[in-house]
Amino acid sequence: MWELIKAGGWLMLPIVLSSVVAAAIVLERLWTLRSNRVAPANLVGQAWRWIKDGQLDTSRLKALRADSPLGEVLAAGLANAHHGREIMKECIQEAATKVIHELERYLSTLGTIAAVSPLLGLLGTVIGMIDVFTAVMLQGTGNTAVLAGGISKALITTAAGLTVAIPALFFHRFLSRRVDELVVAMEQEATKLVEVVQGQRDADFNGSAPAAQDKRPVSLAKGN
Repeated sequence: MWELIKAGGWLMLPIVLSSVVAAAIVLERLWTLRSNRVAPANLVGQAWRWIKDGQLDTSRLKALRADSPLGEVLAAGLANAHHGREIMKECIQEAATKVIHELERYLSTLGTIAAVSPLLGLLGTVIGMIDVFTAVMLQGTGNTAVLAGGISKALITTAAGLTVAIPALFFHRFLSRRVDELVVAMEQEATKLVEVVQGQRDADFNGSAPAAQDKRPVSLAKGN
């Protein structure tokens, strides 16, 4: 491995560093974006039981906020539930903006690595071919070792850049899709909470609840 890196020239350094950063981001995001961590099941039911039993106080809201990203969103709505449905929705959406930003952390960096790595490999290709043609001009075609070294540098950096870029692009798309799915799940739970608290839906968390009277859901979509 070291011989390949050495043969690829100095451009192998940023490519290798990019691969390390990409791997760290992928592992960290896979751990962070687990469904049971971001949007735990039955969290809305737990919050409703606190409300029904008169146990929802500042300490409960603080615990709910610290529980998970979904808990942070729900706590923002519950803290302002007495102001009415629209204010409750607005507070949920404001909290969701911060939560979604946290869920998307490092994904832009991963996308940048996926885009830049092939360009670094291409730059290595160009530099390697320049070395080849320079050697041809100075020494002719008789020195095959110099020619082979330049071509090897070109091929190694190109292969290394693609080796980093392909999995980085795959995981960028995969993790972006997971964030979208988690946002949809949180949106459904937030809508359920608003409708139950505001008396527009029966509190049935064990089965399918009746349709809400107000058809407008709480939208947590990015950009809203």
